[in-house]
Amino acid sequence: MNIRPLTLAFALVLASALNSPAAEPALEPLFNGKDLSNFKAEESKAFWRVEKGVLIGENDAAKKGNYLWTEKEYGDFIIEFDARWKGTTPRGVDTGIEMRKPKIQLQLGISGSLKVDMTGCFYTGGKPAYPEAGQAKEKDSLMKPEGKWNTFRIQAKGDTFTCWINGKKASEYTDAKFSGAAPLGFQIHPGVEMKCEYRNIKIAELK
Repeated sequence: MNIRPLTLAFALVLASALNSPAAEPALEPLFNGKDLSNFKAEESKAFWRVEKGVLIGENDAAKKGNYLWTEKEYGDFIIEFDARWKGTTPRGVDTGIEMRKPKIQLQLGISGSLKVDMTGCFYTGGKPAYPEAGQAKEKDSLMKPEGKWNTFRIQAKGDTFTCWINGKKASEYTDAKFSGAAPLGFQIHPGVEMKCEYRNIKIAELK
């Protein structure tokens, strides 16, 4: 019996498996499009609501801020969502997704400290607050016009945080400091008259 063809076939299959990308993790809905299930809604219902499958965050007359926190804590994960926003004041919208312990955030909209659009950049709260290595310098070419839906994907894996905007890699930041699992927080920044909208929020934990 000639086993050489079988050996060659096995070698080709093995090589293909080794060179193939890892299987895409199965993303599950975090937001059901109906209500604030999976979130700590009681402390945020004055700021967040659901309309026609869209999660809407809007500050109150006093321009107070709020975070809509997930019930569950996440360490390594991928989250994907559509977002759009439009500010009603020159300062614009200041929102984003907060993650891990200590806190690190993926900025969406105008930075309150820098007064410029820092969408897709990672905010650490340190000095500098937006490290250059974690900035989305090509965001303007990746983003659709204001008021349009944009798709964001954030991956937190080990000490590395990556953001994609509309399917294109926009930024990546590595810092071992942000290592603790924590709830995810959708932000409404205080002191800003703003409205932000999210839909199709899906997440997968990475093992």
